[in-house]
Amino acid sequence: MLSHISKKNVLFITTKNPDYIRNVQEISLIKKEADHYVVIGSKSKYYFVRLLCVYFSLITTSVSSFDTVFIGFAPQLILPLFKYKFRHTHIIADFFISLFDTFCQDRQLFHPRSLPGRFLHSIDQITLDQANLVICDTISHGKYFTKEFGIPPTKLYPLYLQADTTVYHPLTIDKPAKLKNKFMVLYFGSILPLQGIDIVLKTITLLKKEQNIFFYCIGPIKKKTKLMFCPDAANVKFIDWLSQEQLARYIGQADLCLAGHFNRNIAKARRTIPGKACIYEAMKKSMVLGDTPANHELFKADSKHIFVELGSPRALADIILQLSKSQNQGTDKPVQ
Repeated sequence: MLSHISKKNVLFITTKNPDYIRNVQEISLIKKEADHYVVIGSKSKYYFVRLLCVYFSLITTSVSSFDTVFIGFAPQLILPLFKYKFRHTHIIADFFISLFDTFCQDRQLFHPRSLPGRFLHSIDQITLDQANLVICDTISHGKYFTKEFGIPPTKLYPLYLQADTTVYHPLTIDKPAKLKNKFMVLYFGSILPLQGIDIVLKTITLLKKEQNIFFYCIGPIKKKTKLMFCPDAANVKFIDWLSQEQLARYIGQADLCLAGHFNRNIAKARRTIPGKACIYEAMKKSMVLGDTPANHELFKADSKHIFVELGSPRALADIILQLSKSQNQGTDKPVQ
């Protein structure tokens, strides 16, 4: 991929916030390799406004001086509409998210063979066909694109997600006084179905009588979800949202971080590496990962990387319990 941006004049386009973890990674790479680059994006907190800003910029910007157009988040919303402007440039599309996979197989909002499902599939197909190079987040995910959309493997390039190390780096943060002697377990996420929040909440419930274990669960979890899977646990604090800097401080306090993905029924959970795992890795935290082909591409089982069976709150609870007991006994024995 570097040959397509090295010493080139690059236009980077994204419809996601510029500080989105994937954007930060790709802009940093372009900044390091390219001779010159321009970023088209928007900082608005409203996605529709960001999209309109990007469309207006593309309509009013000449791209004739650029060697490469690198489309970050959601190239499906850019490339089919503006391919005519990019006909003399090399096109890189980050296919971090497939619309068909996300809405039909991950979130299951549409049946794959329904009219919306076929439309989303065709938009993905057109975007993949029009790009000269397609970025995927794992080898496993790339194999899915080859199987589902017929994209040749030679057109695919895996780019593993990296954390923003200006925010996420090793921190030593003291726990609150009331948690000083407790084994602190942290989970955060955007609470997508494939992440398996139900598994995490059921695990918390299984361990609710363990006085020395406490959970921080960070993310927009619906009240009815909490009541359904974790109705009466006093061993957890729920936090809806934190800034990146605040989140880093909470992670710095944790004895163990839950990465996932934990869902057993959504195939995408096996093909993708959770972004939080890259953050935990940058901060050198011990983590529990779903036992998936994608996670094994980047991580090896050791005392810092513990793999767990997907879809099993009992297996996850047993790991947490064993690690908490090992810490209390002053040992560093790996989980079997």
